[in-house]
Amino acid sequence: MNLALSLTFSMTLFLIGVWGMFLNRKNLLIMLMCIELMLLGVNLNLLFFSLALDDLMGQIFALLVLTVAAAESAIGLAILVVYYRVRGTIAVEFINLMKG
Repeated sequence: MNLALSLTFSMTLFLIGVWGMFLNRKNLLIMLMCIELMLLGVNLNLLFFSLALDDLMGQIFALLVLTVAAAESAIGLAILVVYYRVRGTIAVEFINLMKG
C-alpha cells in the first residue's frame, strides 16, 4: 500500500475527530467518541510508519496507546453513567455544577 495514501487516511480520521470535537460541544458521549477517533488516527499513523521503516517499536507503541484508549473509554463511560444518575442529563454546559 502506498505510504502517502495511508497517511492521508490516518490524517483524515484524526481531522474528523478534531472536527467533531469543535462541532459538537454539547454531548459528552460524542466528545468521547471523537477522542477515540483521534487516537485511532494516531495509531494508524504509528502502524504505517512502523511498516514503512520495518521497525517493531511503532507497533508496540500503538498497542500501548490502544490499551490507554480502552482504559480511557471505560473510565469515561463510568463517569458519564454516574453523572447521568446524579444530574439526569449528560449536557456539557451543566458540568461546572460538579465543582463544589
